Amino acid sequence: MPETQVYSIPLRTRFRGIDVREGMVLRGDAGWGEFSPFLEYDDATALPWLRAALEAAETGWPEPVRTSIPVNVTVPACSPQRAREIVLASQGCRTAKVKVAERGQADAEDEARLEAVREALGPDGLIRIDANAGWSSDEAVRRIPVLDRSAGGLEYVEQPSPTVEDLALVRRKVDVPIAADESIRRAEDPYRVRDLDAADIAVLKVQPLGGVRACLRIAEDIGLPVVVSSALETSIGIAAGVALAAALPELQHACGLATVQLLGDDLVLDPLLPVDGMLPVGRRDVDPGKALALSPNYARTAHWRDRLASVRQDLSL
Repeated sequence: MPETQVYSIPLRTRFRGIDVREGMVLRGDAGWGEFSPFLEYDDATALPWLRAALEAAETGWPEPVRTSIPVNVTVPACSPQRAREIVLASQGCRTAKVKVAERGQADAEDEARLEAVREALGPDGLIRIDANAGWSSDEAVRRIPVLDRSAGGLEYVEQPSPTVEDLALVRRKVDVPIAADESIRRAEDPYRVRDLDAADIAVLKVQPLGGVRACLRIAEDIGLPVVVSSALETSIGIAAGVALAAALPELQHACGLATVQLLGDDLVLDPLLPVDGMLPVGRRDVDPGKALALSPNYARTAHWRDRLASVRQDLSL
């Protein structure tokens, strides 16, 4: 069993309904890997996350075909002022991914956030939105043109509605390209997106899909342009996403891997943060002092060690 270290890191801005990111990292012969399924995920859902961590720690990744990766800045469902600050502090990112359709927020809040992002990004930047399946197909068809105008043009809309059938319907009725995320990574058959002609872009995340090599197989078989995105990891997990983006034969879009800046700290001394809108390709090593400072209390550490053991048992079945 690889060496393990549990972490707990506060977020700078509430994201995906959480204020603290928890997880663990594993060290094997190939280096460090990250295992950080979200707390509500059951063992079956967490199983590919463990496969990805073990690939990183024990096997390593394919050889890269590029040395750096263009990335977008990620803007949570926050106030317009905070959205503006995040974009202006993004270290040269010329693409912004903006969260919309947050439960409990009004439509006007999404529009104001996009207007603020466009103002901060300027007329030449790209804006994409992520609804996290927050709309019905009818709502998506109604909201997408409005938000397209608020943003001064959208690059694409990520997962506007829950099902593949919804995506196919929305795609036929709006002019903005559609990207599939949950319809790939949480589907029994990720290729239904291709078979139903439901999306223009495939969003791939290394941990939820079981590793870099698993994602490369999906990318080859699904036949769509790929955007590699993060699962809100530390630099250890982000390095796996960068490895995937670096190994893809083609990379047409900026990747959603500049999310370390959403964390209040990191496990490494040299975090994977963008410079001129790019991330370098390469591994990161856990710093012992950082790991100690970011360790949670005994109960949370025990929770994660028990969780790892439970999911690892499923892996051996």
